[in-house]
Amino acid sequence: MIEKIERIQELIEKKLWLVLREELAVLEPFEVSEIIDELDDEEGVIVFRLLSREDAKETFQHLSIERQEKAIEAFAKNATRLSNLLNDLDPDDRTAFFEELPGQLSHKLIQLLRPEERSVAKKLLGYPEDSIGRLMTPEFIAVRPEFTIARTLEHIRKFGPDSETLSVIYVVDSNWKLLDDITIREILLAEPDETISEIMDGKFISLSALDDQETAVSVFKDSDYSAIPVTDTEGTLLGIVTFDDVMDVEEEETTEDFHKFGAFQEAIINPLKAKVTYMYSKRIMWLSTLVFMNVFSGAAIASFEDVIHKMISLTFFLPLLIGSGGNAGSQSATLMIRSLAVGDVESKDWLRLAGKELLVSLMLGITMAGAVSLIALFRAPDIIIVVASAMVLTVIAGSLIGLMLPFVFTKLRLDPATASAPLVASMADILGVIIYFSIASWYLGIK
Repeated sequence: MIEKIERIQELIEKKLWLVLREELAVLEPFEVSEIIDELDDEEGVIVFRLLSREDAKETFQHLSIERQEKAIEAFAKNATRLSNLLNDLDPDDRTAFFEELPGQLSHKLIQLLRPEERSVAKKLLGYPEDSIGRLMTPEFIAVRPEFTIARTLEHIRKFGPDSETLSVIYVVDSNWKLLDDITIREILLAEPDETISEIMDGKFISLSALDDQETAVSVFKDSDYSAIPVTDTEGTLLGIVTFDDVMDVEEEETTEDFHKFGAFQEAIINPLKAKVTYMYSKRIMWLSTLVFMNVFSGAAIASFEDVIHKMISLTFFLPLLIGSGGNAGSQSATLMIRSLAVGDVESKDWLRLAGKELLVSLMLGITMAGAVSLIALFRAPDIIIVVASAMVLTVIAGSLIGLMLPFVFTKLRLDPATASAPLVASMADILGVIIYFSIASWYLGIK
């Protein structure tokens, strides 16, 4: 890829436009998009403008939103090329692009669409944000039950070029109510004079246009479909959602959850391109909150000042103990957030999971207590019991905090990923300090 980028930069520098156009024509659209993302803005615009109409459409769909906006700017002075690009885009990809733009700009670009495409764009954008309606495409093939296989194949040949996928054909009645979905394999293997109704089984999976996009992710994971039909509340077929679009949603959701778990307010898509002030604004709020959380940890330590003064060796093990509690909590929280997100567990399962986590964390705590006891044997043998027992209880406490927080956030109708690693660690720190010094105070008889 580096060699290709350097070659293209060389051709741009020498202004060998015809040679550059020919070399771009033999590349796959996703390769061109990757190259454009690595070039500077001016070079990227030059490359995009040299693409054929079909290649421009395919490449545009692979570009990041920032690069898509640059491509639109590049065509802004050529209304015909800009109109062609927008009209050529698949409806679902065009909707995804429009919803990232300011409303005024989206409205302006929609006016460049042909009447039928404009109607589709407005309809898709009319669905709630993050709904399946925004994700679906109306480009599919539907047939009637009374169609023969021969007529169905003729229908596919006629309308297939405009369809998002040919792997599944949908069966509808005269009111476009969805009756079934049939794979192209079943159709090809059937006799030409058989009717669609004869090979139907009436079993199909569908999604509601008003459902959240994460529902589609879950359904695709539980099935082997490459596309799933989307209906309204009356069962009317509106469009389809394809596997690749749903995987894009999952990637976005996963990225967002990882950012939240790392205590970011919002996902920072590309830190290389993000402005310093933008990155600062997305991180400062959580960090400021965590500072105040850590004040409680400091206050807890201050309340045991007499214990620390009389047994200085206690401070040696403090970072190790509270760090272990925080790490155990983060592990537990990560597991629960993922399990809640993919539907492996539900809120009602919290008690069973808490019991299991208690046993697991007890085993982990005992193992880690054994390790820390060996260290204490050489550094401070007189507090081995304190350190070992504190390690067991701190790991248990951290693990249970990490397990319970995602359930608490879910119960409060908040995103469980907001139970971030720093939040879990801070809470485990506070509890770890209290546990450690309370045991030390009791065991050593210090008041």
